[in-house]
Amino acid sequence: MPSKATTVSKPSARERLLAAADELFYSEGVQSVGIDRIVQKAGVAKASLYNLFGSKEELVQAYLDARHADTRAQVERVLTRFRTPRERLLGVFDAQGQLFTEPDFNGCAHMTASAETQPGSRVEGAANRYRLWVRTLFTDLAREAGVADPEDLARQLHLLYDGAGVSARMDRDPSAATTARAAAAALFDAAVKEKELVDAGQ
Repeated sequence: MPSKATTVSKPSARERLLAAADELFYSEGVQSVGIDRIVQKAGVAKASLYNLFGSKEELVQAYLDARHADTRAQVERVLTRFRTPRERLLGVFDAQGQLFTEPDFNGCAHMTASAETQPGSRVEGAANRYRLWVRTLFTDLAREAGVADPEDLARQLHLLYDGAGVSARMDRDPSAATTARAAAAALFDAAVKEKELVDAGQ
């Protein structure tokens, strides 16, 4: 008996626009890519873009929000492999290392876009939401580990995370995540030791 043909739904205009924007904005930057190139690549009328997103700025925001969601999902998948607070905290750098080895890796989309936009814009807002998520993730993991000052440790780890991203992009060196992970382990262990000394009254 012949099998029934599988029906594959065609991506919507919104999906095609976001896919085109993701490829072009990430590889070339948000300022250098115009609307005409995006609609041409997506095979969508310019009017559809404005109906769906309203403006280029809103399209850039949607692109960054989608990148944020993808990164968050990838990090959460990686962290499910670990059990202890220490492993989970360092696992964030393992997830970052996976991003660095992707063939099209071109740095942090949010950092790049933020550098190209005006203060107070929707784009800056999207970048700031991403950074807040990273900082909150480190803070929550540090608090889970019971260190004395979770916010301070999170700030240090966030600096390592950002620095690893810049190094991986500028030096074309995916091992930056491994180096950052080792530094993060040293910071974490020192914070735990400090808490133990405080608890012991030393």
